[in-house]
Amino acid sequence: MSSHKGEHQTVPLSVLLKRELANEKIERPEIVSGQANQSKKGEDFTLIKSECQRVLGDGVTTYSVFGILDGHNGAAAAIYTKENLLNNVLSAIPADLNREEWIAALPRALVAGFIKTDKDFQEKGQLSGTTVTFVIIEGFIVTVASVGDSRCILESADGSLYYLSADHRFEDNEEETERVTASGGEVGRLNTGGGTQIGPLRCWPGGLCLSRSIGDLDVGEFIVPIPYIKQVKLSSAGGRLIIASDGVWDALSAEAALECCRGMPPDAAAGQVVKEAVQPKGLRDDTTCVVVDILPAEKTNPPPMPQHKKMTKGVFKVKAIFKRKSTESTSHIGEEYLEPDVVEELVEEGSAMLSERFDTKYPLCNMFKLFTCAVCQVEMKPGEGISIHTGGSCNTRNSRPWDGPFLCVTCQEKREAMEGKNHSGNGRYSSGSE
Repeated sequence: MSSHKGEHQTVPLSVLLKRELANEKIERPEIVSGQANQSKKGEDFTLIKSECQRVLGDGVTTYSVFGILDGHNGAAAAIYTKENLLNNVLSAIPADLNREEWIAALPRALVAGFIKTDKDFQEKGQLSGTTVTFVIIEGFIVTVASVGDSRCILESADGSLYYLSADHRFEDNEEETERVTASGGEVGRLNTGGGTQIGPLRCWPGGLCLSRSIGDLDVGEFIVPIPYIKQVKLSSAGGRLIIASDGVWDALSAEAALECCRGMPPDAAAGQVVKEAVQPKGLRDDTTCVVVDILPAEKTNPPPMPQHKKMTKGVFKVKAIFKRKSTESTSHIGEEYLEPDVVEELVEEGSAMLSERFDTKYPLCNMFKLFTCAVCQVEMKPGEGISIHTGGSCNTRNSRPWDGPFLCVTCQEKREAMEGKNHSGNGRYSSGSE
């Protein structure tokens, strides 16, 4: 990816939030959303909660949650995830955090919530699975967690395109193929006999073409529910999110999806995206779209049409995606920072190793509840838990096995299974194929 021209200053989250509070012109955005769906199998579901409330000091603050859940092998996993994932994420966040601490705790809480949802659903013994693209909007800060091949894209007010999720199809992700193979999985195409192989790359046993999902009890333990997470801060001009299942993305590029609904309000925009995806070849898969406009408080109409980007050899020319974090000194942080009209990257994490995902520079009490399992939140006596650093990567900030956060015995067993340390070759907890 290319980068913006010129030098950039890295602005920490604390400064961005303080700047918001200090600038009276910057208000909380208006969140306007719409959704559309054409169903083939009845396995796509959406989650839309535009005004969730959270107690903050003496008052109440609001945030919004949106999600796409694309089930497979039945709808049970998608339905269960829709009903339980948000509560599992919120339960992993310590109480009494200020806004900066709450936003900083979200990435680790999302990892814990995804794993707990997967673990609890698998205990029901059902075999279905689901992709998840899960979006939390707090002010102008957008946090996206994803497993599978549903996607979330952002178009900023100036017309720049940003990808906020990752595809976990083996066909498109060599790193995930290597991870699964190293953990004991076999990745290949369907063998029809006589040496003929057809279709996309899949993991065996099970035949799933995704390397990450929630559910899928009959697939290898190395098909993990640990999400890729991107957290960004929009400028006060806002932007538009398109969250959609693969029924959309198999038919439309990101730029085509944005272009076909430009200038429309979210409801109409979502319907137009679905229509454009289905029109060429008919309805071949569940096709679902959620459109979210993040608008300045005084502006509730659709964003203006940004300057159209040129096409070169069929590839959309995208401006530099993010300002990258820097190790340079931040001692001069303060009022010299101007409100940037760009998207600031705060977090990007994709590792499947819990020792890396739960490692933190913040005080543990701001990231995890004390004396509880970091994943399932079960209470533990001092000394009962197993440190996340036990057997972890030596590259983590703090690899001392006597330090927290801690896991209970069953969550430690799940961690070892996900990391291929107790591979049995018989699927996550049973054998079978999808």
